[in-house]
Amino acid sequence: MALALTSSLSSELKAPSVGAFQPLDRQFNNLTATINLSTRRAVKPLRAAAESRRSDSVAPLTATTFAAPTTEEGVKEEVKIVEEEENFEDGAEDVALIEYAKLTGRPFRVFSLDTGRLNPETYRFFDEVEKHYGIRIEYMFPDSVEVQGLVRNKGLFSFYEDGHQECCRVRKVRPLRRALKGLRAWITGQRKDQSPGTRSEVPVVQVDPVFEGLDGGVGSLVKWNPVANVEGDNVWNFLRTMNVPVNSLHSQGYVSIGCEPCTRPVLPGQHEREGRWWWEDAKAKECGLHKGNIKENSENQNGSAQSNVEVADIFESDNLVSLTRAGIENLMRLEDRRDPWVVVLYAPWCQFCQAMEGSYLELADKLAGSGVKVGKFRADGDQKAFAKSELQLGSFPTILLFPKHSSQPIKYPSENRDVDSLLAFINALR
Repeated sequence: MALALTSSLSSELKAPSVGAFQPLDRQFNNLTATINLSTRRAVKPLRAAAESRRSDSVAPLTATTFAAPTTEEGVKEEVKIVEEEENFEDGAEDVALIEYAKLTGRPFRVFSLDTGRLNPETYRFFDEVEKHYGIRIEYMFPDSVEVQGLVRNKGLFSFYEDGHQECCRVRKVRPLRRALKGLRAWITGQRKDQSPGTRSEVPVVQVDPVFEGLDGGVGSLVKWNPVANVEGDNVWNFLRTMNVPVNSLHSQGYVSIGCEPCTRPVLPGQHEREGRWWWEDAKAKECGLHKGNIKENSENQNGSAQSNVEVADIFESDNLVSLTRAGIENLMRLEDRRDPWVVVLYAPWCQFCQAMEGSYLELADKLAGSGVKVGKFRADGDQKAFAKSELQLGSFPTILLFPKHSSQPIKYPSENRDVDSLLAFINALR
């Protein structure tokens, strides 16, 4: 579920705090400056004219907007703040934030990712939330063709055999990626104590390291985690005090709730995430919506070691060729290629590679059948030295164009990795 509020960023929300639950924690007083700074440096202003061109029925999971203070140029900036809920996966934090939205007295709208595999109790809960708050939830669904392809190729329960990342990417990550491209910012219900192994360093506010916002590219989306430092018990005390509706599965031992095949109750004393993807390692209990906040054990941008956790691959499409070391060496040797190639040198753990995944997949789709081949080459680990010496790798991602009649690849020089900029580069040189 997701929501947005209307309020001035320069003033505090006037919602009361109940018990120890204060959703913005002690950092709230500094939040205005942080968001304004992010807005000026990374998130361009959203003009009122752009809003007027959108009908209310098609506005992408936005609700209302936070109006920022007037800038020095006299232009009133607006920032969209949206709260995303992973189908109430992490407990009841998100309905608590909806309650706080109600207490502000501001209008708001709510959206949720519907994977098509939720529990019946969760759908009934959605209906209860709608009636309690007098709203209509806007559901975001996965692409039917992608789901059909996954099920036809691997069956309905492939995630029990080869990990849940592929299924989550189709049913959750890509729908969310499409949705967030219409926004300036979003709010989540992440807490540090939900998963100490992977979420212990979640900040209260940040520039989103994975997803792109309205302007596209790294730094175009603000991510706000207002309950990052709040403990789960305090959230529940607030919900009971305010008589807020909760999913009936909680009373059956489900603490963290996701899709029906991948969620089960936990026993007394077990951590709440033990009921999620229980057949996998504890550090794999994430679906990918917040992978930019996950502590991982692979190389970081500077090449230093982080961990040994296997990270799901990215840039997967039928219109994109995965090149091996031998494959890219053969491509380099061809002096008179039949078709030009564009290839990304990447590492799946790299947040900048993750951030451009959507635009690169869109590029592959647009170039399908055009005579330009699109490929990827994983250039970390054992391949990094080779990529640096032979493929001009400086940092991840590096994008190369192999022209039709030249052996030397041409390196894409810009930091703008949206699909239009990439197409302009390719069309200028093909």
